[in-house]
Amino acid sequence: MDIREFTGDIILIIIAVISAVVLVLLMRSDPVIATAAGVLMLAIGGLFLSLHRKIRIMEKNIYNRERMTRINLEEIAVKMSHKYDNTIAHFDEIVEEFSKRVYR
Repeated sequence: MDIREFTGDIILIIIAVISAVVLVLLMRSDPVIATAAGVLMLAIGGLFLSLHRKIRIMEKNIYNRERMTRINLEEIAVKMSHKYDNTIAHFDEIVEEFSKRVYR
């Protein structure tokens, strides 16, 4: 995965951690609580990054599956067209043969 895809998320995580630590420290709480709030925000941010990565992987898989389906449908269309042309040619031959027999 390219890190440029995640830069926005990483910046938001850093801002969330800093703001959580500052908020807890401004409420005159213990530095341990502020550290715990920072770690909690890091964990939530990591969860969001993980979800973002998984969604990207799913999007790429869906795109690849759609492309493969489109290619397979095109191949099937070509084969069906060829079979249709062969069948029509065979029917034309049979009709010509019956026409010749009828006129004899």
